[in-house]
Amino acid sequence: MRLVIKYGGTSISTTKDIQKIAKYLSSLSKNNQIVVVCSAMSGTTDDLIEISESIKRENKSKAEQLAAKIINRHKQLAKQTIKKSDIQKKLLQKLDQDFTELLALIDGMVLLGEVTPRSMDYLISFGERLSIKLISSSLNDYGKKSIPLTGKEVGIVTDSNFGESKPLMDTSRLRISKIVESLFEKKTVPVVGGFAGADQHGHVTTFGRGGSDYSATIIGSCIKADEIWLMSDVDGLMTADPKIVKNAKLLKEVSYIEAIEMALFGAKQIHPRTFEPLLSKKIPMKIRSSFNVKNEGTLVSATPSKAAKNTVKCVSNVRNNGLIDIRGGSMVGNPGTAAKIFETLAKSGINVMMISQNPSESSITIVVKNTDLDKATNSLEMELLGKIIKKLEVTTNVAIIALIGSGMRGTVGVASRVFTAIQKNKVNVSMITQGSSELNLAFVVKNSDTNTAVRALHDEFTLDKIN
Repeated sequence: MRLVIKYGGTSISTTKDIQKIAKYLSSLSKNNQIVVVCSAMSGTTDDLIEISESIKRENKSKAEQLAAKIINRHKQLAKQTIKKSDIQKKLLQKLDQDFTELLALIDGMVLLGEVTPRSMDYLISFGERLSIKLISSSLNDYGKKSIPLTGKEVGIVTDSNFGESKPLMDTSRLRISKIVESLFEKKTVPVVGGFAGADQHGHVTTFGRGGSDYSATIIGSCIKADEIWLMSDVDGLMTADPKIVKNAKLLKEVSYIEAIEMALFGAKQIHPRTFEPLLSKKIPMKIRSSFNVKNEGTLVSATPSKAAKNTVKCVSNVRNNGLIDIRGGSMVGNPGTAAKIFETLAKSGINVMMISQNPSESSITIVVKNTDLDKATNSLEMELLGKIIKKLEVTTNVAIIALIGSGMRGTVGVASRVFTAIQKNKVNVSMITQGSSELNLAFVVKNSDTNTAVRALHDEFTLDKIN
């Protein structure tokens, strides 16, 4: 088979884990053509973001200390993980070169006294640059031919929207397929850094947090992979958060559209745009655990089997949001009101997670992340209060509970079961939305009621007996 296998940061953060993965990959590559995609090691991206904060505060020595901490951690791992002295020596030299380049970049940013989106992308791409060298050298250590490649080197071409770039698929397809095919002919395993590519001028760009999954599906789509595996520290997609529901079950099979909904509603292990490159090619994807390879995980496919068409698949939750109720008599029958509200929020770079409008049009309720709440109310007050808005009411610390499952479509009585179960548990609902696709039903409760609501719905739809 032709496989793209992506590892998250938590899977490659200790000597034992790296050796185990290298051993597994070298045996898997005997009968399959594989491309490995890696995230940065746990904590590395956070340290790089902290470096940028230190630069903004003109604290050069703190930035250099953090850079030294990152490199020393990788060097330590290199010495403990790589047994063959020649391979280890080469790896340490390469890590030193990266360190020199990172310090030069910090110097440049300090001299300019600013952190631009472009320099920020260059800076945070270092996490993946370091991790791929470690994984690739570990494969060499096991006698397997392998080379590390950044997203730029493997041929991922994107637009120049730094921090949130999108791939230019046709150009990328030509470059990636050519580079990867030639490596397959030489029986070499490419280990590619996730999360980043480069624009047409060769400047490093990134896809945003969680973008390594996206890199894996872009590459998979370009080389016509048979399957894409996302390996992380969880067994797959679950019927609910196992920290909340003790008897939460692993979902054996879900459709692309259900998985997209799950990604948007709190399944942290997936970047929401991950599925875009797969939809036209219909490449199946597996979400699996890197620590438990005997478990097949969750299969995500275009057309799941009949057995997987349950009414409700899972109960997701996203905590720590704010609810803004926007009211005003002049909003009624006034075309373009909603457009003005959302345009104002978009200008401030605020993502609206949920929207509800009552039929009288006199109020619109939106949900944003708690961290965006101040910015959102500020910009609405500055731009629109007293014009089309009479009043803003804000509720902090609310959670979105979402029921997801394509079997809900056309099934009578789902909503009544949901709200009866919630009412029995004395939970108050402050907002409800259901899309016309009937794929998910979402509502808002207080943060403190999250666990009660999730458990009540998990029991109501007997999700512990799902497979």
